[in-house]
Amino acid sequence: PNILAIYDFGTDRGCTYAAMELLEGGSLREALGAGALPARKAVEYAAQVAGGLAAAHDKGIVHRDLKPENLFLTRDGQMKILDFGLAVQQLPGGGDSTVLPDVAATALHTSAGLILGTVGYMAPEQACAQKVDHRADIFSLGCVIFEMLTGLRAFQRDSAPETLTAILREEPPAMTATSPPVAPALERLVFHCLEKRPDDRFQSARDLAFALQALSGQTTASG
Repeated sequence: PNILAIYDFGTDRGCTYAAMELLEGGSLREALGAGALPARKAVEYAAQVAGGLAAAHDKGIVHRDLKPENLFLTRDGQMKILDFGLAVQQLPGGGDSTVLPDVAATALHTSAGLILGTVGYMAPEQACAQKVDHRADIFSLGCVIFEMLTGLRAFQRDSAPETLTAILREEPPAMTATSPPVAPALERLVFHCLEKRPDDRFQSARDLAFALQALSGQTTASG
């Protein structure tokens, strides 16, 4: 339920189309236009996104471009993950990734070492054009949660190269000093998502979803 449903593909008079569910609402980017969200809402939305990622990861699919523009908030408060245009599918047994069919044409024109993703939300291994797995999506979701809670981007700098350097070498600013302050337990969860080394992060989106649900009852005072 937290991934945009596609019902059919087809071609009509030379035009290829996808029939998708109709969504009413707006992107998370639009919702963040007024600044940070209440902590309770941010945790609720993050848990939904983590649940959607867990479903994709269970199928071996890594999104690789999770950001507020690719998250849709419906009028009834449901989060939907959109745009799997940069996604890859992991081969059984942990083999090399294969590019999904909808981006195969793009892949033909890329070269080894090309950075794919959005600056400011990509994991360090992604920024280094290394092989990525589902834990790169967990880092990206950590960036999104940071932004929902603070209204600020975790690694925003004046230029793309400076932002990439920050992702690789710097820690995000403390969240407990924001207004309103973020609860220490919630800050620890976000920073756990934003660890530089994949092995140091949450190891599954499902574990992250459980951790967020466990915190959902502790955010009333700050949200």
